[in-house]
Amino acid sequence: MVFKTVDTRLGKIALYEKKVPYTLPLIFLHGVYFDHRLWNYQASQIDDRTIITIDMPLHGKSKEQVPSQWNLEDCGHMLIDLLEALRIDSAIAVGHSWGSMTLLRAAHQYPEKFQAVGFCNMPFKATTSQTKLQFKLQHLLLPFRKFYVQQVAKAMFSKQTIQTKPAAITYLQESMGLLSNQAIRQTDHYVIVQAEDTSEKIPVLKMPALALKGKEDYVPAPETLKTTLVEGGHVSPLEAPEATLAFIYEVIALVK
Repeated sequence: MVFKTVDTRLGKIALYEKKVPYTLPLIFLHGVYFDHRLWNYQASQIDDRTIITIDMPLHGKSKEQVPSQWNLEDCGHMLIDLLEALRIDSAIAVGHSWGSMTLLRAAHQYPEKFQAVGFCNMPFKATTSQTKLQFKLQHLLLPFRKFYVQQVAKAMFSKQTIQTKPAAITYLQESMGLLSNQAIRQTDHYVIVQAEDTSEKIPVLKMPALALKGKEDYVPAPETLKTTLVEGGHVSPLEAPEATLAFIYEVIALVK
């Protein structure tokens, strides 16, 4: 994978590209606290097209020139900035959680840029007052980083994953270790606390779309999309890597 950075409205965004000329690119976007490595397994198994994995703002190596104020709509525009900078007229894209939230907004506003989309573990409901309070209280624990990461793991992964897949927990610890406390607060605020209901955007998408979620995932399944259920919680690319790969191939097959 070749490392690049691209100037966008959300700063210098890092990406990793495995190029196969004259193919329809496949773009991967990760969720909060992770980075492009979330998709390492799936990306490594697909060798017949250009693959691009992205570090979302404040995550991985995408930390330069990120504005102090932004929102999820800006994330959607950021994705379009990336495609235009890379001179990609159209692509297939798959997102996880925050990545799916970003992809939904971009695909809704710029349908011509996407031939098919896949949403993994996508939150699409507005954040409740209870959840907002929960994050406010949780942030008081950020100085106790080890304990904080343990609580995040319990919320994101199924009990079985925590017990049987230590590599997934190790990766979460490593990726969160790259985040400052301020970056975590800012991401939680703009991605989770301020998230608005986007249910109405899903049924009016103008390209083929599929969804996937873990059986123990806290997010609901989109009613208007065919949804694949896999083992695990909210981080299906790590908890059910083979099933997630099969889902990606389903998304690719939507392009005729």
